[in-house]
Amino acid sequence: MAVVWDALWEDRDVRFDITTQQMKTRPGEVLIDCLDSIEDTKGNNGDRGRLLVTNLRIIWHSLALPRVNLSVGYNSIINITTRTANSKLRGQTEALYILTKSNNTRFEFIFTNVVPGSPRLFTSVIAVHRAYETSKMYRDLKLRGALIQNKQLRLLPREEVYDKINGVWNLSSDQGNLGTFFITNVRIVWHANMNESFNVSIPYLQISSIRVRDSKFGMALVIESFHQTGGYVLGFKIDPMEKLQDAVKEINSLHKVYSANPIFGVEYEMEEKPQPLEELTVDQPPDDVEIEPDEQTDAFTAYFADGNKQQDREPVFSEELGIAVEKLKEGFTLQGLWEVMG
Repeated sequence: MAVVWDALWEDRDVRFDITTQQMKTRPGEVLIDCLDSIEDTKGNNGDRGRLLVTNLRIIWHSLALPRVNLSVGYNSIINITTRTANSKLRGQTEALYILTKSNNTRFEFIFTNVVPGSPRLFTSVIAVHRAYETSKMYRDLKLRGALIQNKQLRLLPREEVYDKINGVWNLSSDQGNLGTFFITNVRIVWHANMNESFNVSIPYLQISSIRVRDSKFGMALVIESFHQTGGYVLGFKIDPMEKLQDAVKEINSLHKVYSANPIFGVEYEMEEKPQPLEELTVDQPPDDVEIEPDEQTDAFTAYFADGNKQQDREPVFSEELGIAVEKLKEGFTLQGLWEVMG
């Protein structure tokens, strides 16, 4: 008996030139704002595009060529600032700088509002990202958090307790710890009866499987999380067997309901409601060209982050190339760069 759900990628990944299907909102993802006339100054300077702000990510796509696009998940963002940038459409103007890290690679994005005098680009993205950062309990597995107050679960907004089960053993140690289960519409929470700070909060969003399995303590409820959150395997013993089966049935049912319409906890509304994302994106017609399967895309190379580089480094003569080139960063060699490109 198991429930398995696909891992969430929209808020965690940085992706380039995604498909029309990947641009569509997933269950629980909501379009918060839509800004036309936004330039991707870093990678597509001079190209007018549209910026879509959801509760999980920002999506930019070219208006002339929608297949030229990018998706930036809020969880990948390290820093958001405003700085001066050189735009082909606006000249020197204030722009939104976003520094990200995805798969151990840093990318930098610069977005410029082509329409002068509107601060909405800054206010929307910064405010929604802040709402995402302050609502992680909905999405992240949490150990030893401030979850319990006066023996009751501290509820999140829109969270409801569906069941409270006493006498649940956590099997993380050799002897086990006796505690209490709270089963809600968002997560499962367990805490030790003798020490409420010894606890775990498991959002349905992070559960990859739920099953009943045999253990050295007998039949137990086993919950596994996705590898992105550490790949935890958590075992709980509930007696008698009928009580265990009822708990598993209830968790499976709530997990299924949650999967159909997840609550991500990012609450932010614009005064003017944007159109649905499906109406703002268009199907991309197939290109009349053959694509070599082994050919590597380099769409992402324009977005590599170069620390806090404010200006070009001084030119130096390269004996290997026989021309003047920008001085390489410390630790980099031409041979190493060729190997990366290869």
